[in-house]
Amino acid sequence: MTAFTVDLPRIGESRHSPRSAVLLQRFGRALWIAPVLLALAVTTLYPTVFLLALAVSKSTLGKPFRGFVGIKHFATTLQDPVFLSAIGKSIAYALSTSLLQLALGFLIALLFTSLLKAGRFLTSVVLLPLMTPPVMVGVAWKLILAPAGGLLNGTLISYGLISQPISFLGDPILAWLAIAVADLWQWTPFIVILCFAALSTIPDGVHEAALVDGANSWQRFWHITLPLVAAPLSSIYLLKLILSFKLFDLVYILTFGGPGFATTSAGFSIYRRAIEQFDVGRAAAETIVYGLVIGLATLPVVRLHQRFERREI
Repeated sequence: MTAFTVDLPRIGESRHSPRSAVLLQRFGRALWIAPVLLALAVTTLYPTVFLLALAVSKSTLGKPFRGFVGIKHFATTLQDPVFLSAIGKSIAYALSTSLLQLALGFLIALLFTSLLKAGRFLTSVVLLPLMTPPVMVGVAWKLILAPAGGLLNGTLISYGLISQPISFLGDPILAWLAIAVADLWQWTPFIVILCFAALSTIPDGVHEAALVDGANSWQRFWHITLPLVAAPLSSIYLLKLILSFKLFDLVYILTFGGPGFATTSAGFSIYRRAIEQFDVGRAAAETIVYGLVIGLATLPVVRLHQRFERREI
């Protein structure tokens, strides 16, 4: 029997103290989330700070941060009737066209769902407009709507519906309708795909059980289909709403904000402020103001989506 004992770790027992093990565990977790934090810093934090710095400074395209101006750009932006009008028109356009596209896309998806196997093939076909670059969509619709030699005017004249060509892009209301139609043609297939995916998640047995209970088509749609896809539909509407708030390419190609400022969206107004007038500081302030407006406008939809999700749980 020896007088000395050595405290050797057992097989599988850690050599570190409990405190060191906790620190190592926390360090390991930090390493896992470090890439995410770095990506957020590069893609979100840095652009936001840079945008704020531009908004409170006198900046042009060639010479940023020439001097501190405080909230001057924000005050000027909030008193600019042209930009405020552009925000109002952008909100009205986004809310209305997104709702219309959601309704139309959902109806088409319902039709595709009823076609069973053919529905998956048709969903691939309707993706074609979505694959077209936005610039080409604008050019195509500008050629269709042109007063001289345009397809639509030529068709209407040939059927005797009009005697003189109509300047669709020269009238404020018709120009907005033309932008909405082009947007509808381009983005409705995207909504159809998303709605079709949402409808595909409904188990077949649910409808079969309702059919056995004697429910007609309208009752199955209203009491089964619509409640089960309410949460996905609200997400789709929110996504399309955000895309519509960023309206720029169709306005640039079809109307360039005209006639006058009639079809100037908020995004196009910011572009003209920064690129045509070289006032980058003011454009940054307009961007921040418009971003806050988008957040407030989409907040009810976010709350509605959360309510639908809680109901499902």
